Amino acid sequence: MTASSRALSFDAAAAQYAAGRPSYPAALFDCIEESASCRLAGSRAADVGAGTGIATVLLQERGAEVIAVEPGKAMAGEFRRALPDVPIVRGDGNALPLTGASCDLITYAQSWQWTDPGRSVPEALRVLRAGGALAIWWNTTAFDVAWIREQHERIAHHCGVKPVPAARPSDSDAIALAGLTGLRVARRHVRWSRTVSLDTHLANIGSRSAFLVLDEPVRHAFLVDERERLRRTFPGEKVDETYVVDLLVALRP
Repeated sequence: MTASSRALSFDAAAAQYAAGRPSYPAALFDCIEESASCRLAGSRAADVGAGTGIATVLLQERGAEVIAVEPGKAMAGEFRRALPDVPIVRGDGNALPLTGASCDLITYAQSWQWTDPGRSVPEALRVLRAGGALAIWWNTTAFDVAWIREQHERIAHHCGVKPVPAARPSDSDAIALAGLTGLRVARRHVRWSRTVSLDTHLANIGSRSAFLVLDEPVRHAFLVDERERLRRTFPGEKVDETYVVDLLVALRP
């Protein structure tokens, strides 16, 4: 299964993705402004791999003028239903369908890993204006919360992938892994939480690419077992989720 195939697998569950995926805290956008030394209000931003618009709407609420870039047809359809007044174009980070020096900010919320940094970094630099910023981030696992750590390990085992190490990579390693070596990069961690219904929590799990590429009976079996397990931890069927946003902001020279 190629990375591009997994990236496009979200199209099969676009509505589920929109309903279950977590958003991002206001503090994240404060960190972007601080790291980029700019205000989002009045900036020209491109949200790449925008999906159903979870990050796009938050950028817009902060006053940014946003254009979205999304490769998936169904995901773009969900985006248009949710944000009919925000322009969206089909494409991906390896070949941005945007003119050079047209943006103050380019963002990748949960989507940088679907690009080839050898192509997406030069593309970002081409599209950014001088002094502009590339911001990439992920909602990552809060490994210090026991039930979340244990669930992460169960999901990895079920999907046949290696669990993510509990120890986070150093700043230099994270920058290298993202392909941003040689740029001026700031890294921040933002911890936040939300309380959702058990159904929403399971919908979030089921919308992950590692699940979407599995056969439906295999996905279903895990989610049935996980529902019963979580009912013992959260008998009221309200799940307290904790995330740590890992943010990298690279400045264009």
